[in-house]
Order: sequence, then C-alpha cells, then structure tokens
Amino acid sequence: MKQARLWKYIAFALPLSILTAACSDSFLERPPMDTLTDGIYYQTDEEVIMATAPLYNIVWFDFNDKTSFGIGDARAGNMLSNDYDDYYKFAVSATDGPLLSAYASFYKIIAQSNMVIENVNRYGTNVTPAVKNHAIAEARFMRGLAYTYLTSIWKEVPIIYDNLAILSDTTIRKNTVSSIWEFAIRDFRYAAKNLPTTPIQPGRLTKYSAEGMLARAFLTHAGIGAGVGSRNQTDLDSAKYYAKDVIMNSGLTLLQNYSDLFLSTNNNAQSINNETLFALLWLPIREPWGVNNTFQAYMAFGPELIGNQGDGWGRAHGASADLVKYYMANQDDIRRKPTFMFNGDRYPELEYFSDASVTYTINDVANIKKYIIGGPDDNGGNGQFMTAYINTYMMRLAEVYLIYAEAILGNSSVTSDGEALQYVNAIRTRAGLADLTTVTFMDIFNEKRIELAMEGRYWHELVRLSYFNMNGADGTLDIISKQDKGPYTIDYVAGTDNPRQYTVTYPTQDADGVDITRFFPATEDNFYFPYPDAELVKAPSLRKSAVDFDFSKLAN
Repeated sequence: MKQARLWKYIAFALPLSILTAACSDSFLERPPMDTLTDGIYYQTDEEVIMATAPLYNIVWFDFNDKTSFGIGDARAGNMLSNDYDDYYKFAVSATDGPLLSAYASFYKIIAQSNMVIENVNRYGTNVTPAVKNHAIAEARFMRGLAYTYLTSIWKEVPIIYDNLAILSDTTIRKNTVSSIWEFAIRDFRYAAKNLPTTPIQPGRLTKYSAEGMLARAFLTHAGIGAGVGSRNQTDLDSAKYYAKDVIMNSGLTLLQNYSDLFLSTNNNAQSINNETLFALLWLPIREPWGVNNTFQAYMAFGPELIGNQGDGWGRAHGASADLVKYYMANQDDIRRKPTFMFNGDRYPELEYFSDASVTYTINDVANIKKYIIGGPDDNGGNGQFMTAYINTYMMRLAEVYLIYAEAILGNSSVTSDGEALQYVNAIRTRAGLADLTTVTFMDIFNEKRIELAMEGRYWHELVRLSYFNMNGADGTLDIISKQDKGPYTIDYVAGTDNPRQYTVTYPTQDADGVDITRFFPATEDNFYFPYPDAELVKAPSLRKSAVDFDFSKLAN
C-alpha cells in the first residue's frame, strides 16, 4: 500500500512556497529560497502567511489545466469536444490521463493543506495566534473543497487528514459519501470561525468565502440518502442561514454587466471584483510551471484570437446542441454571448475584432468565449504562451443567491416567497430576462446551469441532484438522457439585435445519410468516473467497500 500513487501525492507536500513565482506587491511572492526548511520556516507571521499562498494556484493546476471543464461541462452536457467525447458519452477509461491528473491534483491540495496545518502547529510557537488560526483556516477550507470535488467525481475516496499517519497505514479504505461531506462541512465551519470578514490581502479567503461553501455543502448534504420532497430540513435551514449571512453582511454585490465578470481587468490576481467569494489566482508568468492559467490556450478557437502566441487550440470545443437549444428557447443572449460565440458575434474588447468587418464564423461548434481574454495587447501587456491573466471562479455571489432561493423553496414543489423571487430575479434581470412570479426547483436548477456555464459547476450540480433524485422524472439520469449532443448549424439573422436572432438547424444524418447519434444516456453503473487504474493496482484495499469515517479521531 505504501507504494500507491496516493503516497506520491502525499509526499508532494513539501514547502510549496519554494515553487511559487514572485509577483510584485502580491501575497503570492515567494519567500527567500535559503530559509525553506520546515524546522526554521513558519517562525514569523509573514512566513506563515506566505506558506498558504500555493493553495491559491499551483496545487490546483493539474485539475484546472484540462479536467475541470472536461468534467464540469463536457461530462455534464454543456460542452462538446473531440478531446472529451468519452466524457459526455460516459465511456471514460480508468487509464484516462486527465482524470488521473485531477485525482493527483486533489490529493496534492489535501497533502499541502495537511502539511500547513501540521507545520504551523509544530513550528509556529512565536506566530501571532490570529495568524496561525488564519493559516489553518485557509488550509482546512482548501482541503474541504478538494474533498467535495473528489466525491462528486469518484463517489467514495479515502479521507486523509494526517500525512505522517497515512504513510504507515497499509489498510486505508475509501470513505462513504456522507462521511466525506461531513468532513468537508467541519473544515468549512472551522474556516468560517477563523477567517476575517475582510481579506488580509486581495484575493485571500474570508469568513464569507467559507460561509458560501457551507451553504453549498449543506444544500448538497440535505439530499444524501433522501428522496424527492424529503431532503433533510435541518440541512436546508443551515444552507439558508449561511447563504443569507453572505448576502446580507459580506458587502459583496453582483456586477452590473455579466460580461464584465470575464474581463481580465476585473478578474486577476491584483484586481478582485466585488462578486467573487473565492477564485484561483493565476499569475501572468509561466515560471514556475503551474502558477499559470492554461484554460485559454486549450479553449480559444485559434491562435489569431489571442495574439498568435502559438497556442489557441480550441476549435473543436464548443457549446452542446442541448445548451444551444436552451439559449434559443429563452432568448438568453446577454449570458450566452460572453460564454459561447455564435455566427456574426463581435467582441470589441479583443484586438482580433478591431476591424469592424470581422465577426466570428462558426466552424463545427459554437466556440467558447468565457475566460477567453485575448493576448498581451488586450491585457496591458500581461499574458504569454499558455498563460492568460484571469482568475478561475470557484464561487460567485450569484451562486449564493440561487442557493438561498433553493433553500427557501426546500421540499416544496413551488414557491412565491418574496425573498426567493428577489434573488432569482436579480440574476435574471442582469441577464435581461423577465421576472418570475413563482419558482420551482427546476427553475432554479436551470438558472444555475446557465449562469455558471463553462465555470465547471454543472456536473457537480447533477451529482447533487442524484443524491435525492437519480432515477425519477427531472432526476439526474432523466436530464442526461434528454441532452442533445449532436451537430448543429447556426446562422445569424442580419439586422437583428436585442435580442439577436438566429436560424438553427439540428441535422439527424451526416452527409452520407447515416443517422447521427445524438443522445448518450447514463446509468447508475457508469455515472461516476472509474477509479484510476494505477491506484487500484498499487492500493488493493481501495477495492473494498467504503466505510464511515471515524470522527472521534479528530481534535475538532
């Protein structure tokens, strides 16, 4: 068991601060290279604050690099891609490279978090108590979040809370879904109690970052083992409580324009907009590898869009037919255009569109626009090959609005509650859509899908739904079975605007008259991703059934 790959990820937990690139006037600045020995580091407030900086980017890199959108959007039915067709066809192999990279990334996050907790407690005897608690809270927040992703992807995984203890444990078992969510909730609660209401530096976590995650976690936990209409009311009330506190007391607000969320000027490691509860903070440099955001390199439809740096390999990635149909049916152009490019679209913020005669022309799919910010000339000189200077949202205030509305709805089929309507309609108003007078679960569920499309969240929402409605009407498997993942063509109707109009066709046969498969239903057997083969070969105990975690082993 000691030779399992998991051990390699635990062993990765060295002082990762030595890997973090310098950035002027940023908390991401690396500490002196000659002082990084555990026994002599973590001695001052400054060193402890620096020690948690890698938790905001480099340990997340292997997940963000490719797999985040492969799982969060392709698997979920938002995105089509030749590179990720096995994801949305529910045919991913246990040897899939990006999947193993994601698994490694999450255990690196956990290992690094555990290391921070251990070292701050062991060596930080001269550190201000508030700073010690802050660092531990950051580490526990990140560890808890990593576990929520692990269980949404692989269902049952081992809970590792002590790097040293695990090195001598040859009988490690996977833990149950309920245990994993309870562990994450405990970590988020600690973070909420020990983080400040305002960040100690731009981009750092706050009490409200943790409360937002608590709201998400309790909304999820409410459904575990439940059925339709029977989610745990105490959990729903907790989700409502934490969401409301964020909304009422954080001071955060929705940005007025949806498209502004995805401009580098409003969303980089030095400029954190007022809708952000937590984001991964990427730097406009490539050294050391892993502090850079590679999303644009893979998703931009061509190198010309981002300054001909040599990247821009995303011509095969784009919106699914299912999502196109949703945008068309709801005339949701204000959110669609900053997310996916349709024929005739122009984006004046990008140099590529500086010639007024240049518009986007669709290839095989409506290519991705969200997080595509162009090259250095579009971003004050920032950015380079495989390096876009834009943060990755992990939670925005808009999601908390929808969590609050759903928690109010609870187990009811429909509500006309004034607060629920207020916060759902605030998001719809920004999107240029008419107010609703009542809301159902699916109203809120679909609103979240569109609001957060291409932000890697929809798969995790489908998993959340599966906890209390896997097989029923409007349940997870029902939604997936109806998702159209076939080809389409989009033609802009010249002269139309506000909203723009398009003619969309969805062919059912290819040029040779062969029927085109458009739907790929999932089953309970293939719903979750396969456990990485390399793990199972080297760690046979992971093949055993999951067990509940023994929380009596924890101090708090």
